[in-house]
Amino acid sequence: MAKIILAEDDEDMRRFLARALEKAGHEVCSYPDGLQAFEQVKQETFELLLTDIVMPEMDGIELARRAAELDPALKIMFITGFAAVALNPDNNAPKEAKILSKPFHLRDLVDEVERMMAA
Repeated sequence: MAKIILAEDDEDMRRFLARALEKAGHEVCSYPDGLQAFEQVKQETFELLLTDIVMPEMDGIELARRAAELDPALKIMFITGFAAVALNPDNNAPKEAKILSKPFHLRDLVDEVERMMAA
């Protein structure tokens, strides 16, 4: 399955998401902010970046932009309660990024990840 890097500042949500993805067979490295996640992206190759948008240190959009510059093949999915922020054309979010709006069911997340990886 996929090697996923997860950036989510809510510890319970991060643990919940990582566990669901791992149960589905994915390898997940998770971080509490964009800066720590970006440091890992610079050292390791991932197939998917799954990131919240609103986070301390470095937000998810900045993380996605920088990660996509390092690895243009990296697939990106935003998980957010602020879909309008991700959809704003002025934020320069990667164009192919998917958006999953909170709240969502874990099955929806796993299904969307599997669709992205199959594409």
